[in-house]
Amino acid sequence: MLMYLLFFMFFSGMISFILNRKHFLMMLLSLEFMVIALYLNIFLYLSNMNYEYFFSMIFLVMSVCEGVLGLSLLILLVRVHGNDYILTFSSLW
Repeated sequence: MLMYLLFFMFFSGMISFILNRKHFLMMLLSLEFMVIALYLNIFLYLSNMNYEYFFSMIFLVMSVCEGVLGLSLLILLVRVHGNDYILTFSSLW
């Protein structure tokens, strides 16, 4: 039952990422929500199979690096363009 809840969390984060494309910050938040759901799913799987948790630590390190890169891009885009609206970044698309 908990695994279905985690899959629902992941897919709700994916749907919010697809539908909420106005602000860059909201897209980053929905991506982080999906990463948290994936981490909880991996942790649940590893705890059920009695494996060690080294892979979950590597996953956490990579997800923190991904979050830092996203926030640095957000800061760069706000400093260059003055806002975080996706539609105003004509140079990105």
